[in-house]
Amino acid sequence: MLGVGHDVVDVSAFAEQLSEPGAHGRLLFSTRESRQAASRAKAKHDGEAVHLAARWAGKEAVLKAWCEALGDHPNPYTLDDFPWTQVEILDDSRSRPHVVLSAACEAMLRKSLAGQDLLRWHISLSHDGPVASAVVLLVCDVGMD
Repeated sequence: MLGVGHDVVDVSAFAEQLSEPGAHGRLLFSTRESRQAASRAKAKHDGEAVHLAARWAGKEAVLKAWCEALGDHPNPYTLDDFPWTQVEILDDSRSRPHVVLSAACEAMLRKSLAGQDLLRWHISLSHDGPVASAVVLLVCDVGMD
């Protein structure tokens, strides 16, 4: 394991931020993330904000795991310049979340963790009542088949 990240989000505060006039919160999600959150909300008969909040927690946890993996090396991004839409938290065909990086973001990851091959992300999302949460692991699968 190279890094672990965890984040929690207050769902109601997050929903308020998304609904504020002129707010740019939705622009931090890709079209695919927004579509999946809307689809899950419809299927589960709850609000889209809870599913976006969990994905937001996932994005922040990715940044935390990445930064931890760097140790004493400089962080490639800060909260202010992190490419939020280039780090997607998407569900697979079995509704399991996974991390998808754009090609540019993947290149930055590989550059910042030079010498680490076979990098994989593990992610778990959860929400209960007023809180959404995510835990992310960045692992190097050296020696695994």
